[in-house]
Amino acid sequence: MEEIAPRAAPTGAVRDEPPAAWRDLREWIALVEQRGQLHRVAVEVDPLEELAAITFTRARDEKAPALLFEKFATNPLGARVLSNMLGNSKERFAMTLGLDPDLPVLALIDATRKLMKGRVPPVMVPADSAPVNDIVLTGDDIDLMQLPVPRFWPGDGGLYIGTGDVTFTKDPVTGRINVGCYRQMLHSKNRVGLYCSPGKDGRLDREAWWARGEACEVVAAYGVDPALFAASSIVFGRGESELDAVGALTGRPVELTRGVTGSLPIPARAEIVIEGVLRPGEFMEEGPLGEFTGYYGSPRSSQPVIEVTALHMRRNPILTAALMARYPSCEQGTWYAIARSARVLDDLDRVGLPGVRGVYTHPAAASGFGMIVISIEQKYAGHVAQALALCAQAPAAAYYTKWIIAVDDDVDPTDMNDVMWALSTRCNPADDLDILRKTWSTGLDPSQFPPEKRPYGSKVLIDACRQHAHLSKFPRSTMLRASMSARVAARWTELGFEGAPPSPGKLEEG
Repeated sequence: MEEIAPRAAPTGAVRDEPPAAWRDLREWIALVEQRGQLHRVAVEVDPLEELAAITFTRARDEKAPALLFEKFATNPLGARVLSNMLGNSKERFAMTLGLDPDLPVLALIDATRKLMKGRVPPVMVPADSAPVNDIVLTGDDIDLMQLPVPRFWPGDGGLYIGTGDVTFTKDPVTGRINVGCYRQMLHSKNRVGLYCSPGKDGRLDREAWWARGEACEVVAAYGVDPALFAASSIVFGRGESELDAVGALTGRPVELTRGVTGSLPIPARAEIVIEGVLRPGEFMEEGPLGEFTGYYGSPRSSQPVIEVTALHMRRNPILTAALMARYPSCEQGTWYAIARSARVLDDLDRVGLPGVRGVYTHPAAASGFGMIVISIEQKYAGHVAQALALCAQAPAAAYYTKWIIAVDDDVDPTDMNDVMWALSTRCNPADDLDILRKTWSTGLDPSQFPPEKRPYGSKVLIDACRQHAHLSKFPRSTMLRASMSARVAARWTELGFEGAPPSPGKLEEG
C-alpha cells in the first residue's frame, strides 16, 4: 500500500485556536453531552421507520439535540445509532471545529473559512493500535445485517446503511484519495449498493477504473466523526485532499491505518468501516431514498454494488445515520450552510471579486443547496451583475443552486427577514431577473419532467440591490444611530429584558 507521510505541519492559514477537544466520535459525543447537546434514547426503538420518525419529529425544533439510540430488539453486536449529529446546530458545528459556540453565523462562516485555508495531512498509525480494529472480519464472517440499519421512509427502496457515511475512492492515475458522502443501500450481508450523482468525484474515480478494465476499490465508514462527515459533503477541487482539510478544521491530523484486503487506507478511529470493490458490470436495483429535498430521490434503478471484503468495528459500535428530509429535520442543515458559504466565499476571493460583505446558502432552501444570498458593497457599474454571475457558477455553488440573490451591504444575508425586505423594496422583477439555462443540477430535483432532463437545471439571478445608476437618489433607509443603539444595549437589563439584545443591523454614524 502507498505510504502516507506522517506530516503534521499545516500549510496556508495558521490556526490561532488550540485543537478541537476531541479525537473521535465517542469523545465528541461526550463533549456535546457535557454541554447539553445530546439526548440518549434508552428505550427500545424499531430501526424500521420509527427511528427516523422520532428524529424527524424532534428535529422540527431547530435547536434539537443529537440523538443517540441505545436499544433495539435485535442487536447482536450491541450497536447504537446516532442521528441528528450536527443537524441545524451551529453550536455543535462550532464545537466540532474547536470554535466558540456563541459566535453568530456570519462570524462562524469567517472562522470556518480561515480554518479551511490550512492543510494538515493525515498520519498512518499501526493497525494494532487503531480502535477500529477491535473486531476485524473477512469472508463468510461478514454480516452487515447484524447492525440496526435504518429504513427511513415508507417508500424507501430498502435499508440505508450509508447516509451519514464517508467513502474513500482513488484516482487510478494520480493516486489522489477522494472522500465523499454517497448514499448506500444494504442488499445483503456483504453487498452494498452505491449511488453517486453524475459529476461527483467518486463516480469519476469508478468510471476511470472501469475504463481500464479494473475493479474500483472502495472504503466506507458508517460510524464517523462529524468533521470527516462535514468535509465529505463539501466541494473541494479535484486536486485537493479532504483529509488534509479535516486536519486543518480540527487542528490535528486524521489518523489512518492499513486495511487487510485492499490498498486504500481506512480511518483508524471510525466506528464501522468496510473495505470492498466495485466490479465492472455488477449492478443491483437501488432506491429510491427520501432525500434532502423533502421528496423521494431518483427512481429505482440499477446501480453498482460494493462487494464487501472486510469489516472493521469497534466494540458496541455506533452507526451514524443522517436523516434526509425537508428543513429543519435534515442532517444537512445550518452547519452545511455555514461550510458551503465559506467555500463559496473562497471561490469568489480566488477570482478577485471585490466588495463582498457576506454569503449565505440558506438551509431552508433544500438544505443549503437551493438558494444563495450574496451581500456586496457596490463599487462600479455592472458590479451586481458580475457578482451574481460569478456566484452562480463558483465551483462550490454551481451544483443544484436555483436562486442567487444579490443584496446591498446593509442587508444581513443570513436574515431572511432582511432579504425579503430587500426583495420587496429594491427589486423590480421586470428589470432585475436573469436566467441561466442548462446548468449543473441533480437527478434528485423533482421540479424537472421528464426525469431524463434532471442532470440539467437553470438558475435565476436576482438583483435586489439599489440601482447603481441612481444610488444618490435612492430613498434613504431607516437605521438607528450608532450611539443610540449602544445606549439601548447598555440599558438592556435595566429595561427588564433577558439575554443579549438582538443585532440592530447596519447603523448610522454618530
